[in-house]
Amino acid sequence: MPVDVVALGEPMLEFNATEPGSLREVRRYEVGWGGDTSNFIVAVSRLGRSAGYICRLGDDDFGKIFLDLWKREGVDTSHVILDQHAPTGIYFISRRGEKHAFTYYRSGSAASRLSTADIPEAYLAQAKVFHTSGISQAISRSACAAVFRAIEVAREAGALISYDPNVRLKLWDRESARSTILETIRMADFVFPSLEDARVITELNDPEQIAGELQKLGPKVIALKLGEEGALLATQDGLYHIEPFKVDVKDTTGAGDTFAGAFIVAYLDGLDPYECGRFANAAATWTCTDLGAVKPIPTREQVEDLLRSEDH
Repeated sequence: MPVDVVALGEPMLEFNATEPGSLREVRRYEVGWGGDTSNFIVAVSRLGRSAGYICRLGDDDFGKIFLDLWKREGVDTSHVILDQHAPTGIYFISRRGEKHAFTYYRSGSAASRLSTADIPEAYLAQAKVFHTSGISQAISRSACAAVFRAIEVAREAGALISYDPNVRLKLWDRESARSTILETIRMADFVFPSLEDARVITELNDPEQIAGELQKLGPKVIALKLGEEGALLATQDGLYHIEPFKVDVKDTTGAGDTFAGAFIVAYLDGLDPYECGRFANAAATWTCTDLGAVKPIPTREQVEDLLRSEDH
């Protein structure tokens, strides 16, 4: 089945603390869904574009929870592989005030066993946009090779490439991360780094200088996510600051993934980069108003309501 947007990466089941405290102190967790590219593709589908996902899941109950999610959200799973020999990864979120702590159990996961043999080339070739991330590359050498093969196939077919560097230095060393991510940015059309990640990648500090330098590598748009400061877009026409929205922030998990998904949806709908950035920032802001990476991802109507409220 042809879809507009295809993503590839690592889904992880989420256990999000419903009360403050360390993992030793918390006794109640809300089960949800995580993994940057899974969050992204759910956002794409919920906001109105057809979407598909490529990954490996454990053939276990955690994996089936993801299949249930994607089915409800209308995400095509015809190229999700169930692995009988490896588990679905999980992670825990605990909080103290505004600080979040993440504890991951992903070593040896089914997702890390993704390889070039798992890339459905004909399926990728019909997509308008292919999306992946630095985490997808960092979880194993075979997964990194799969990402590059998928990008190659998608580019050759004329698809646009969307990329979130999502630097995780616990998964690989700094130099491997920097060289791999910079190589991938040169292949991408849309790049969605956080300011923290971009500082690691570029070894620069100033947001405008960072955005400009990354844009010189070739992407159509660098969307530098600035958290509560909004976002900064670098395009071939210049720099644009996207003002933040004011909401009561409850949990920022997955907001950057929703930003990227919403930006791609808006671009496919024909909006200019600045309007894409406003739409994406509104979607990401809405995601921060409740717990979890997926549950609070907004619908298109909710995003448009927030945009109208700010305009007035």
